[in-house]
Amino acid sequence: MFNKLKPIWLVAKRELKDQLRDWRVLMPMIILTLCFPYLMNVFASEFVDFLNQFDANLLRDRLVPFSILIIGFFPITVSLVVALEAFVGEKERGTIEPLLSAPLDDWQLYFGKLLVGVITPLIASYTSIILYLLLASRLNLTIPPASELLQLFLLTTAHAVLMVSAAIVISVQSTSVKAANLLASFIVIPVAILMQGEAVMLFWGNDQVLWYGIAGVLLISLLLIRVGISHFQREYLLGREIDSINLKWIVKTFISNFTGEAKTLKDWYQHVLGAALQRVLPALFFVTLIAGVCIWASYAWIKNNVADMVATATPEEITDLKESISGIGELPDLSEIQDHLSASFLFLNNTRAVAVIFLAGMVSFSVLGIMLYMLNISLIGGLFALLELLGTNPLPIFFSRCCSAWGF
Repeated sequence: MFNKLKPIWLVAKRELKDQLRDWRVLMPMIILTLCFPYLMNVFASEFVDFLNQFDANLLRDRLVPFSILIIGFFPITVSLVVALEAFVGEKERGTIEPLLSAPLDDWQLYFGKLLVGVITPLIASYTSIILYLLLASRLNLTIPPASELLQLFLLTTAHAVLMVSAAIVISVQSTSVKAANLLASFIVIPVAILMQGEAVMLFWGNDQVLWYGIAGVLLISLLLIRVGISHFQREYLLGREIDSINLKWIVKTFISNFTGEAKTLKDWYQHVLGAALQRVLPALFFVTLIAGVCIWASYAWIKNNVADMVATATPEEITDLKESISGIGELPDLSEIQDHLSASFLFLNNTRAVAVIFLAGMVSFSVLGIMLYMLNISLIGGLFALLELLGTNPLPIFFSRCCSAWGF
């Protein structure tokens, strides 16, 4: 086993030497690593003085964890350039042929590049975080406990693995360093959006959910590493010089896969459509499972958290709430809205929803697309729980809606 892992270190050692001898790579990383904690410390000092005017102790206590999250992110974005040129950069410099001709397996080459790409930004991020903690302790700020610091360090590690693994995939598929750098926005933007959700968890102090976030980021990282290794081909790196959009080939390939060489519509339904449904059955099962989990989770959350609010509510508040949802079980007058429910309106509305989910998923490794679906479907469980808390049986309302939707 050790003999198979030893070549990974040889590739990583070669890559590390190549980085350390280029001062243009080291200087921005060193400057950002050492200077950004001081800038964040100045910001924290001014922000604390501002919060003291309003006695906002909660925000002040959560300032250090939020700052650690930001400080750990910026060195990774700078070091991302190194991972982006892992393969395509060597191809442009003409040094990739000796590497690819070495008696190494594809996964050994890939993990060697990945190892250096992860270690370099992590060293910079950990150094920045430790330096900031030393500076923050001098401002008498609330330092997070050891368990929360462990979460923040693990979250920084997960971000580094995620971004570097995605950058290696881009480097393998790109034909030039310029193209790889342009595609880096599809890494930085989704992770920045992800960090906004993690920042909300930090400010709310929800440590348990943050563990799930760390596990989710690591899971996506492993999937990206698996995709990168499966698509890594030495001949592909050496033989391709430039990619151009061939619309004729795209249309021809789409028509060929869509028709499946079927001669008649009946033949298409019997063979092509059935085979396509078989391929998407695992995905349909997974999405259905997610729907069930989301409905159950929202139902349980409303039952556990809103029950106390309903129990302590005044009779007037209960009456107002019942009146506001009393029309849920009543069907609308179709004669009033039939002008708005045309076929074109429904088609455009559904197309817009699918397009938004598609675009959100495309820039977030499908995470945001699934989240939009989860938020929408989870309303069913929340509404069921709320109706039960108010003493209303939700099942007749649910079945009446289903029957009306099916035309019964």
